[in-house]
This record gives sequence, structure tokens and C-alpha cells, in this order.
Amino acid sequence: MTPYEKLLAEARGRPFAAIVAWPVEHSRSPALHGFWLRQNRIDGYYGRLPVEPRRAALEELVAFLRRTPNARGCNLTLPHKINILPLLDRIDPIARRIGAVNTVVKQADGSLEGRNTDGFGFLEALKYNAPHWTAASGPVAVLGAGGAARAVVASLIDAGVPELRLVNRTRQSAVELGIAFTPDDGRRIVIGSWSERAELLEGATLLVNTTSLGMKGQPALDIDLAPLPREAVVYDIVYVPLETSLLAAARARGNRCVDGLGMLLHQGRPGFAAWFGKEVDVSTEQRRAVAADLGV
Repeated sequence: MTPYEKLLAEARGRPFAAIVAWPVEHSRSPALHGFWLRQNRIDGYYGRLPVEPRRAALEELVAFLRRTPNARGCNLTLPHKINILPLLDRIDPIARRIGAVNTVVKQADGSLEGRNTDGFGFLEALKYNAPHWTAASGPVAVLGAGGAARAVVASLIDAGVPELRLVNRTRQSAVELGIAFTPDDGRRIVIGSWSERAELLEGATLLVNTTSLGMKGQPALDIDLAPLPREAVVYDIVYVPLETSLLAAARARGNRCVDGLGMLLHQGRPGFAAWFGKEVDVSTEQRRAVAADLGV
């Protein structure tokens, strides 16, 4: 049985979406969307679909979504967020600006639209967990310059952050990201070197880690938080583990902390509404259910 046949058998004729990745077994998206399906008594299905990182494999995915009547779309994560772009019929402006797609929505005419909800999820989780923080309150420091950083930087600039300080282990990647997103209204993106990452925390109202440092199986993020104001928010988009070394250190000194699970939960809301026709929100019960699925 192919992965597509398996997904169709599991859906049993119901409207369905799926998380597409390689590998895909680690994804917690089925627990996230399955909770909403049960909560709202929607007769739908959300599964997993392993797709190899080859153009031909992505072309097969696109053809499958187009020809399958009960397919509603999919989520995409590593390594497909960029390579899917030229294969879709439309890319919404936010996804095109970020340069990556994490949500595909099948339209009534069978065409496929690519969207990016990562920035939405990032800001919604920040709003829920640190409601006192405002974009206009001061500088923001962002660590990393990969795909996740693109969505985070775009959302922060669009929210009105007056100054963004960008630091990455490979400085040139940070420079390129800064050039891509520097606004034309006089606000600026400051590029710092990795060796001076602690210095760029001075006066910041928000620190965001978008790197894999601190993730299970990866080295810890080594950063001196002493220059960071204690009223600043510290946000780590890593969610395995939920309490990274960065968050533990920040919490110990009194900073408000936001873990990566909230971003995962909130980024799923627009896709669910598009696929299954129901606006949803994130609840404490759902967070507990997905955290339990993570084994934490």
C-alpha cells in the first residue's frame, strides 16, 4: 500500500488534509487538528503523508491533491516549504514575501493556493502568552536567519517593531535576510555578529530564538542574558523540549517566557478554517493534549 493509498483508506471518504514532510512521523499536527475535529464534531480527517525531497515526488503530491475529490489541502514542513512554490497555482502575498509555504488550500475549482501561517502563529502565541508586550515598545532581537526566521522577521516588521536586531551564526545569511525585509519607512534592521549576540540584547523588549540550538538532540544555546532587561519577553520557537535551556535561564531571572508549542498550535488555525469551514481557537485543554502527544 502506498502512502497515498494508506491516507485515503484512513480518511474513508471524509474530507481530509495532511502534514507533508520527510520524515513525517515526528509531526504533532495530527494531534493538533484531530483535537479540533473532535471538539467541533466534524466528520473529517487529518493524517500524515511522507513525501521524499524530490521534484517528481512533489509533483505527485500536487497531482494527488488536485484529482482527489475529498482532499482539502495539506500542511508542509521540512524540507518542502520552498520547493513547493513553483508547483502551485497561486501563492498568497504573505507567503510570497516570506518565500515559503506551510499551508496548501484546495479551492472550489480544484486549483491549489499556497499560504504561510507561521508569522500569524508566532504573533498569536506572543499575544496570548505575553499580552503586555507591544510591537512599538522597543527593539527586538532575533537569533537565526533560516526559514522560520523569515516568517518571524516579516511578522515583526509588519507589526511595527521600530528596530530589529538580527544575529546568525553565518553572518552573510543574516545580512541577506536583513536586506530582504528592511522596511522603507526609516525603521532599520541591525545585523550583529554571533560573537556579540549578548550585546545586542541591551534595551531589547523581546528576544526570539529561531535557531535549532536547544532542540532535543542539538547543542544548547549559549548566550549571556545579563544585558537583557528583566521586563523583556523571551520566546523560543523550539517545542521539543518545551522548557529549553534558554527559557529556563530566562525564567530564573524573572523574564516572561513563551515556548514554541503556542506557535505550533496557532499556526494551524487558518488552515483548519480553510479546510473544514470552522474558525477555531487554542484552548488550555488542547495544549495539554498536544503536549501529552509530545510526551512532555
